Amino acid sequence: MTMFKGKTAIVTGAARGIGQAIALDLAAKGADLVIGDLKTEWLTETEDALKQLGAKVTCKELDVTSTDACQKVFNEVAEENGRIDILVNNAGITRDGLLMRMSEEDWDAVLTVNLKGVFNCTKAVTRTMMKQRSGSIINIASIIGLMGNAGQANYAASKGGVIAFTKSIAKELSSRNIRVNAIAPGFISSKMTDALSDEVRQKMLEAIPLGIFGTPQNVADAVSFLASEQSSYITGQVLSVNGGMHM
Repeated sequence: MTMFKGKTAIVTGAARGIGQAIALDLAAKGADLVIGDLKTEWLTETEDALKQLGAKVTCKELDVTSTDACQKVFNEVAEENGRIDILVNNAGITRDGLLMRMSEEDWDAVLTVNLKGVFNCTKAVTRTMMKQRSGSIINIASIIGLMGNAGQANYAASKGGVIAFTKSIAKELSSRNIRVNAIAPGFISSKMTDALSDEVRQKMLEAIPLGIFGTPQNVADAVSFLASEQSSYITGQVLSVNGGMHM
């Protein structure tokens, strides 16, 4: 497919899981990929898979918590590729625990990566997209940012913040033909869900009207839609990919 032929896409947190699936899907549709993670060696698996698709791929060491580091990397990408068309802010972490036991360090770590990281990368790409008067920014939020969850106050706050940030920046950048949207995945199949007991898995599935876990590809499909011209009249929205778990 050539949906994104000639376009450059940056995906953060692309080493595995949802980020890896997003990178592969964009590449399969013709995009040139820039993949970032905290250490470039983490990206080897994704890089190899992208090369097997015949995609042009560049790996970047990217600490999303550093404003200066993000700006440096994004400046490099703009210079090397000539443009940046798609940014997927996917990097994120969890440090779960009940509020009364949650350390300040765990609160700060999650908010810094999940929320400040989105701020840093979005700010770093804005000048390039404004100059070219086009771009699509997609922030990976979470169902937890919409409905909350006991034991995840820090994660919920960070993802709720991402949603509010998305809506605000969509209003700021719309006049330059830059669209900003968010995706809120529900329970997605992963090594973590695979390791759960049958009893726990069944209880989780009972909360999902469609009765199945989502896949990283489900999220990647939503990203490709929001990055494409098929969604040219959509901005400031949150697309829930959760099997009906939260409506």
